[in-house]
Amino acid sequence: MTDLEDLWDDLPVGKAPTHDILRAGRLGQRRTGADGRRHRFLVRPLLVAGVATGVVGAFLAGSLVAGDGGGRGDLDADLGRPGGEATHVAFQADLDPAESCEDLLATYVDRGLARVTAWGWEDAYSPYWGRDLLLQTTALDGAGQLSDDFATDAGNWVTGTASMLERSNARAYAPYSSAKTVRQQNSDTGTNVQEIGVDEPDLVKTDGTLLLRLRDDELVVYDVTGRRTDRLSSIDLPGLEDGEIMLAGDTVVAVGIDEEAPRARTAYGVGARLGTRVVTVSVADPESPEITDDVAYDARLLSARQHGDAIRLVLSSGLPDLGFLRPGKKQGRRAALEKNRDLVEQSTIEDWLPTITDSPVDGADDGADDGADGEPEQLLDCTDVAIPSDELSLDTVSVVGFEATDPTEVEAIGLAGATDIAYESVDHLYLAASPSWGRGLDCIGCIGTRILPSVTGGSTYLFDFAVDGTRATHVASGEVEGAVADRWSMDEAGGVLRVAVGPTSETGNFNSVVTLARDGQDLVEEGRLDELGRNEDLKSVRWFDDLAIVVTFEQVDPLYAIDLTDVEKPRLISKLKIPGFSSYLHPLGPKRLVGVGEGPSFGGRGWGAQVGLFNTADLRKVHRMNVQHYAANTEALAGADPRTFTFIHDHRTILTVIRRGGVGYLSVLKIEDGELLNRMVQVEYGDDIDEVRAVPMPDGRVVLVTGEDVEFFDLRDRS
Repeated sequence: MTDLEDLWDDLPVGKAPTHDILRAGRLGQRRTGADGRRHRFLVRPLLVAGVATGVVGAFLAGSLVAGDGGGRGDLDADLGRPGGEATHVAFQADLDPAESCEDLLATYVDRGLARVTAWGWEDAYSPYWGRDLLLQTTALDGAGQLSDDFATDAGNWVTGTASMLERSNARAYAPYSSAKTVRQQNSDTGTNVQEIGVDEPDLVKTDGTLLLRLRDDELVVYDVTGRRTDRLSSIDLPGLEDGEIMLAGDTVVAVGIDEEAPRARTAYGVGARLGTRVVTVSVADPESPEITDDVAYDARLLSARQHGDAIRLVLSSGLPDLGFLRPGKKQGRRAALEKNRDLVEQSTIEDWLPTITDSPVDGADDGADDGADGEPEQLLDCTDVAIPSDELSLDTVSVVGFEATDPTEVEAIGLAGATDIAYESVDHLYLAASPSWGRGLDCIGCIGTRILPSVTGGSTYLFDFAVDGTRATHVASGEVEGAVADRWSMDEAGGVLRVAVGPTSETGNFNSVVTLARDGQDLVEEGRLDELGRNEDLKSVRWFDDLAIVVTFEQVDPLYAIDLTDVEKPRLISKLKIPGFSSYLHPLGPKRLVGVGEGPSFGGRGWGAQVGLFNTADLRKVHRMNVQHYAANTEALAGADPRTFTFIHDHRTILTVIRRGGVGYLSVLKIEDGELLNRMVQVEYGDDIDEVRAVPMPDGRVVLVTGEDVEFFDLRDRS
């Protein structure tokens, strides 16, 4: 029996119910706290007395108290908040909610006056722009320009050797220990996700019986129970652009850009649309799907995640369009600046806060006789918006939760500052405001990057929210020196937040791994390991219970194995240098890791995609067992979109999409005796390459979704 066969024998068969196990294990750690209120969109019924409910981890749960359900009145002494409504104490630690709309508006105006120029809001080309921005080197977007035939022989390249450190205190290291011991697997709806138990939107979803596919604005329903896929029905989702879907039972939640929203106006022309649309569809009758709700937000989508039947959005409103002037023949720069400052001072709270609109749906009724259908309503109560440090750029970020079957009944809280990264574990949401310039935007169909960095200076600000169902409660804040590139650079395990950061003005010119733990209401740095990849870019990170694998790159690919067993003293175990780099890492189990990225093409004639198989059984001697080189000028899409990568455990097969020019291929990589045996299947052309998905079914079969076709894919090589 080979070591790889032994590996598979050691792994569990089927998917562990990780989400349920983790959730059950945390029930004993619940703590109760402040009073709570449920925010309702469109309808606020009379609230009756309730009981305190436990929540996960450090989350402070609320209780429902009697209230009038109407407008806010005098200050309630017990709640410390206006009115008699039950109040969800959404903010703890250093985030103080606004005391009133007047208080919040004064904050917006005061900070807005510091940001407005004679040309409108300051931008990257304005002389008033902040001087502390550190431009970050972005990841390579493509491969080289040389061409070559596809190569399948990976034996001609040196795979590198490991540098073993701290041998005197060496021990046997296991990269997985409990909750993350299983191989990384697709979610129950078929998507390759970052965090097991937290589903993500995608173009394709399945429950094992039906497969739902969103193409442009058409949702198509397939039966996948037979020998062939059977198209059952389709329905148009009007008003949705660049959408993706989530699946909860027989409800599809489509999220994307609101194509009816206005476009941003800048000094350089008209920009992207400034709205998000959520369309829900019932597929209870798969042959006759029905739109049940159509909700729009006048804010951009930064993140969407699903926990069971609960959906959570993170939205960015940006700065309001106040009709600013610009210097010209009729007014000089001083006059334009004076007029623009007047416009900021005359702004209203409605200019700054986002709205939510429930559009009428044929045959659907929200049950409320309030005439609100189709009319925008303020999403956030002023006293549910926290005012952060002035270090954060000006914005309004909203955290919105709702049940998939009722997207008009929302829990919404806001932050009067800019955050550009959202990472969610099973029971926590972390928002990061990083001193990077428009990097790390975790959005669906990204609709533009921030002109200004989300924070000035050289530290990343972190906000920790405990989540339970649709509710989010801020429980701690902190900061870390360095820049966080994206959500993959963050992870939580055992109540400890681990982040990989790049260099800023507050650090040396190297990358670091930092651990932070909650100390009361503060996120406090516990440990730090610096000097990772000096003068190199951070390319990818993969986290495990007590291990981090970090890849940096300048000309070679240093792969670092970092021991996180002692969170106060992260320790470098080994360093492996190989040609190229891995921009996406995928664990196959406790002994193997796959890296997808770029490197020298076969024969050294250019630069192209590559996939490496790593042995991590002994972390002191991590080594690359085999590598698949592709032709020059090729790109592995998983580096930018991990959803184009699928690992089929029972077949020991990797499926990943490779682009070469305008042609897309599915690379079918069979792992045998520590080698990668590759088969290339041409599947698509042009823009449709981005939509290719290989979706695993519960019965072990795979559905290949391309631009026009949805068909079962034979993993066996019949050539």
